[in-house]
This record gives sequence, C-alpha cells and structure tokens, in this order.
Amino acid sequence: MMQNVHLAPETDEDDLYSGYNDYNPTYDTEELENDTAFQQAVRTSHGRRPPDGVTRPMTAVRAAGFTKAALRGSAFDPLGQSRGPAPPLEAKNEDSPEEKIRQLEKKVNELVEESCIANSCGDLKLALEKAKDAGRKERVLVRQREQVTTPENINLDLTYSVLFNLASQYSANEMYAEALNTYQVIVKNKMFSNAGRLKVNMGNIYLKQRNYSKAIKFYRMALDQIPSVHKEMRIKIMQNIGVTFIKTGQYSDAINSFEHIMSMAPNLKAGFNLILSYFAVGDRDKMKKAFQKLIAVPLEIDEDDKYISPSDDPHTNLVIEAIKNDHLRQMERERKAMAEKYIMTAAKLIAPVIETSFAVGYDWCVEVVKASQYVELANDLEINKAITYLRQKDFNQAVETLKMFEKKDSRVKSAAATNLSFLYYLENEFAQASSYADLAVNSDRYNPSALTNKGNTVFANGDYEKAAEFYKEALRNDSSCTEALYNIGLTYKKLNRLDEALDCFLKLHAILRNSAQVLFQIANVYELMEDPNQAIEWLMQLISVVPTDSRALSKLGELYDSEGDKSQAFQYYYESYRYFPSNIEVIEWLGAYYIDTQFCEKAIQYFERASLIQPTQVKWQLMVASCFRRSGNYQKALDTYKDIHRKFPENVECLRFLVRLCTDIGLKEVQEYATKLKRLEKMKEIREQRIKSGRDSSGGSRSRREGSAGSDSGQICSASSKGERLSTKLRALPGTNEPYESSSNKEIDASYVDPLGPQVERPKTAAKKRIDEDDFADEELGDDLLPE
Repeated sequence: MMQNVHLAPETDEDDLYSGYNDYNPTYDTEELENDTAFQQAVRTSHGRRPPDGVTRPMTAVRAAGFTKAALRGSAFDPLGQSRGPAPPLEAKNEDSPEEKIRQLEKKVNELVEESCIANSCGDLKLALEKAKDAGRKERVLVRQREQVTTPENINLDLTYSVLFNLASQYSANEMYAEALNTYQVIVKNKMFSNAGRLKVNMGNIYLKQRNYSKAIKFYRMALDQIPSVHKEMRIKIMQNIGVTFIKTGQYSDAINSFEHIMSMAPNLKAGFNLILSYFAVGDRDKMKKAFQKLIAVPLEIDEDDKYISPSDDPHTNLVIEAIKNDHLRQMERERKAMAEKYIMTAAKLIAPVIETSFAVGYDWCVEVVKASQYVELANDLEINKAITYLRQKDFNQAVETLKMFEKKDSRVKSAAATNLSFLYYLENEFAQASSYADLAVNSDRYNPSALTNKGNTVFANGDYEKAAEFYKEALRNDSSCTEALYNIGLTYKKLNRLDEALDCFLKLHAILRNSAQVLFQIANVYELMEDPNQAIEWLMQLISVVPTDSRALSKLGELYDSEGDKSQAFQYYYESYRYFPSNIEVIEWLGAYYIDTQFCEKAIQYFERASLIQPTQVKWQLMVASCFRRSGNYQKALDTYKDIHRKFPENVECLRFLVRLCTDIGLKEVQEYATKLKRLEKMKEIREQRIKSGRDSSGGSRSRREGSAGSDSGQICSASSKGERLSTKLRALPGTNEPYESSSNKEIDASYVDPLGPQVERPKTAAKKRIDEDDFADEELGDDLLPE
C-alpha cells in the first residue's frame, strides 16, 4: 500500500504533470482514520516523529486545520475561526513604576528631538526652552530609576544627550557661562567615555569670548585626549589652534601649525591661512611657496567631461541629466568656487609685495596659476589686475590691460569688453562705450552686465525705449541683475510710465531691503504720481536707514510744507541744516520761516550763513540788515548797510536805506548818500532813454549785466536760479511787493522796497521814536533831500 502512495524517483516533471491530469483518484476522507497505511505514513513522513502516546509540540497538520472534528464533517477552517475571537490582551498597568519610567524616558527623548528641530529652524529661544525642559525631566527620571532599580541601570546615553544638547543650546543663544558650566559637568563625569573631546567646544566658546589663551589651552587638552587614529579631527583642532594664534598675533606659532597641516593633510583653508601668516611676517619667498602649495591642494572633484554624454543611448543620457545638477554636483561646484575664491584673494594679497611692483607680482601669480589645475583662473587674475589699475587711478594701464583680451575666448573677451565699456562710459565717451558694449554682447549674448552697459549707452543718447529693451533682455538672462532692474525703473520714469517704474523699484526693494537709492526712487515716483502721503511714508523708511541724509530730510520738509504742515516742515528742514549747513535752499526756507513767524532775530544767523556761502549775492546781506532793523537794532542795521555800500557802491536799494536811516537818526552823512543816490538815478534815466529810443541796444544789454552784478538786490538774485525761492516765499506775506525780479524783465525804479516786506506794527522805543518802520519802507524819497 505504501508503494502506491510515493512516486517513483525516476519520474520526471512532465510525467508528473500529465499523470495528474490523466489519473485523478478519489479518497474517502472519513475513512482516513481507519486507513493504517495512511496513519503509518503520517507518523513517519516528517522528522521520524515519535510513536503514539508520546507528548509532542503541535504540528503543522493540526495548525492547518486537520483535526479530528474537521475529518468528521466539520467545515474546513485552516485559521481556526470557528473557535471564536482571541482572548483580549492583558491590560498594561500604567501606574506601575516601570511603565512610568518608560513613558518619562520617551518624553525626554521627544523633547531633545524637538529642541534640535527648533534650533535647525532658527528658533533658538524655543530650542533652549525645550532643552531645559528635557533636563528637568531627565533629573526626575534618574531619581525614579534610583528608587526602582540599581544605579547601574541608569541610562547614561540619555543623560549625555540631554546635557550635550543643553550646552549646545546655551552656546547658540550666546549664554556662554551656562554653556561652559554644562560642558564641565559632562567632562568631569568619568562615566561618560570620550567626553574629553568636548573640550574643543569649550575652546570655541573661549574663542568667541576673545579669551585666546584659554581657547588654546582647551584645544591642546582636547588634542591630547584624541588618539592619533582620528587623524581628521586632530587636523581640525590644529587648524583652530593656528587661527587662534593669528588672532593673538603669534604668527610664528601659527605658521608651525599650518605647515604641519599642509604636510600631513593639505586643505584650502590651512593653505590660505598659511599665506596670511607669511604675509603678516613679510616673508616674500615663503609667501610664494605657500601660494604654490595652495594651488597644489587637490580638489577631489569630477571633471566636467563626466557630465557630457558620449553616446546617443537614451538611458545613459537620462542618467547624466539626472546627476548633472544633483546635490553631489552642487557640492562640487561650491568646493571649486571656494578654491577659486581663496586663490584669487591670496593672489590679490601677495601680488603687490612679492615683487618690485604689483604688476610684476600679478604676472608671477598668473604664470603659477596657468601651470596648475586652475588654468581658467589666470584670465580672471589678469582682469583683476586691470581693476587694480583702476583703483590706483591709472586708467590708461587699465585700458591697455583689458584690450589684451580682445583676441581671447568669448567669455574672457566679453568680461574685458564689459569693463572697457564701463570705463569709457564714466569718461563720457559714449561712442567708445557703445562700441565695446557691442563687442561684449556679441562675444556673450547672455552676459547681463554687457547688456546693461549697452542699455546705458543707449539711455545716454536719449533712446529710452531701446534702452528698456536691453535692460529687459539682461533680466531675462539673469533675473537677479539688480543694476538692470534699477535702470529700467529709471527708464520708465523718463518715459512717464510711472506705474511700471514703481513696480520695478518695489521688486528691487524686495531684493535690496535697505538700499537708500531704491527707497528714494520709490518715494520720488509716488511724489510724481501726486501721492504725497505715500512719498512721506517711504522717505521716513529712508531716513531710518540713513538718518543723516540731508537731502532726504529736506525733501521731507518740502513735502510737509506743500501739505501745509509748517511745524513738521520746519523740523525736517532744521535737521537737514544741522547735517549740511551749506544748502542754500534749506537756509532760504528757514530764514523765510522765521520772517513769516515774526522772529527776525533768529533769521539773522541763516542769512549771515547764506552771505558767507554766496558773498557776491547782495540780497543776503540786505536781508541781514533788514532783520536788524526789524528787531529794533538800528545802529547795527546802519553799520550793516554801510558795509554793504562799501562792497556794492552802485546798489540803489542800499543807498535808499542809508539816506532814510541817516535822515531819521540825524547823521551828517545823509547828503553824501543822497548825492550818490541822485547820480545813480540819473544814470538810470539815461539807460531808460536809450532803451526806449533803441539807439544803443548794446548799452541796454550792458545795463542788464551791470544790474545783475550789483545794481539792485533783485537783480543780484537773477545770477542764481535758486535765489527766486526766497522771494517767492516772501511774496506770500501780507503787502509784500516783488523786489527780486530779474533786471532783464524789470528795470530799477525810484522807490525801494524792504526785502522782508512790510512789518507788523510794534511799540516804538523812546530813543528812536522818529523812525516809522513801515513809512520809509514804501515811500519814495522827497526831492528836498537830494542836492541839485
């Protein structure tokens, strides 16, 4: 019977498959229990099972549902679902000490993680709070463990992580004393293995506190505790020691540290710091050797050829496209850029001192770079050499150096031509600037600086629409080109497209948050859009960035004045005057403000300042004299008028004041001044007759020139376009005539007008009761005072 159950060993797979299809015997499952052959096979078919009656573990047959009940008619139930649901799990006792400890330990770990995450997000205060909370809960956890278990079962790793995170957060929040105390707790605990290396962190804190001696001490202690197998960490600590020596001025010790690093594991930072140290001690030969060592530091990055597909295989191209800009490639670019920055900075530092001149030194650096892996950097050094010539105001040498690149490759040619265009633009040679801008654009159409310079040359020629197109193209090539964005805003202002100009400057403000030029342009655009409130708001932001900008302060005063807020206008005009007391417009407004408010005494200092700035303008001195007269100081006013007459003997206005003052005071000089006044009036009549008859047009033009040179206060004012501002303000006073009209428009008449306008009536003093302050301001002189 057993021979019929087992398959013959020589039967192959095909025979089994076909036999299964051809032969399908039917078994009576209810009689299997009485089938002795089957029962014998079951007992001996796996692992030589023990005979019946011997207790053994549950077999796979029973687990699969082959039970006696199933064999006797029960449904097939391999999962045992007919037995009902499993009994419920035993409930945890949350009040047990072990469970409380586990939950508390979990909470501590969560707080440490939250603290680290907050630190990475920049929320240092929250990170510190979480770290402190974790420390408090960890101490509670230790006490609970000591009550339940032996001290050996305390989780030292958790204690270490909590203390280390707390010290790190203290340091990040610049709470250096607390950080040092926490690190000391870790370092002094002998149960923490390798805690001695944390002395590096303590050294870093002392370095930040400028306690360099202690920093070096802790760096060296950490270096002693780190085994030599940890080569990379030892090198980093030695580099910290070298940097600290540089800060203390111990350049010889720094050189020893960096020389050791460059001999063991050369790197860019150590090489650059070695050059700095040799530069500090002035060792030219060692500077050259250190520069060569810096150049020889391996970058350990892949060449650009790796990212060029050698075939048309789509799978290969897809892989190359995927890795062309991945994180590893970005890291390689950053490393290369950092190396080029170190080399360029080192070359600029040592070139002027390693040879007899900086040009020879640059040439040596260029030759060394050309023989290294940084061949492309040699051209950048040459361009930097030209820029150095510019800083030394040697424009010819700079141009000659840049012109050498006209036959180089397109990238370098474009950079050199861009700089040449910039130079010629500064010298107002717009034709040459445009020519080199074209060369730069043709060499590299995607160079935003070249396109910006081309736009500038077109802008200078007045073609604003075309200039805007070049600026737009520059922005399409490089959206972060702030120069193009600023210039296109100016172009839109010229085209009176104020909304677009405002949009450009607001975008630029989002990039350059504290740029005074951008803030001023935004305020100016709002002013042109007749929105003074917005203009004032942006100017307020401007003076928060540059609080001493006198122009911005005076502009604020002007806006408040136009709005009718005289007090605010005075405040900002006064602040502008305080920072720049030579602005005639501001001085003029302040003097007019005090006249308007009837405080002539305070206006005197401003008009005296104006007379010092413009000594040939007689109107300021006449203002000073009038202020003295208005304030009741008649003697000082008379002295001032006499001084004005000595400087400007043909000024009719001054002579009229002198005649009237001398008459009222009773001085003998009245006849002398009256004679001079009569002579000047006769000359005036002659000039009027000539003008009316038209017989001597040249005499009329000469008369106008003489008038503008000193005949009348109003004619003097015509020499300066800004002199009209004060007369405009003074016309607003009650009863004020127009004394400051140009001689080309109005000839001198016999009447004189007080430059300050009519004065409000005030009590006369006893000593000068004969002087009527308003009468002689508006009346003509009587003929009886003038000699025949």
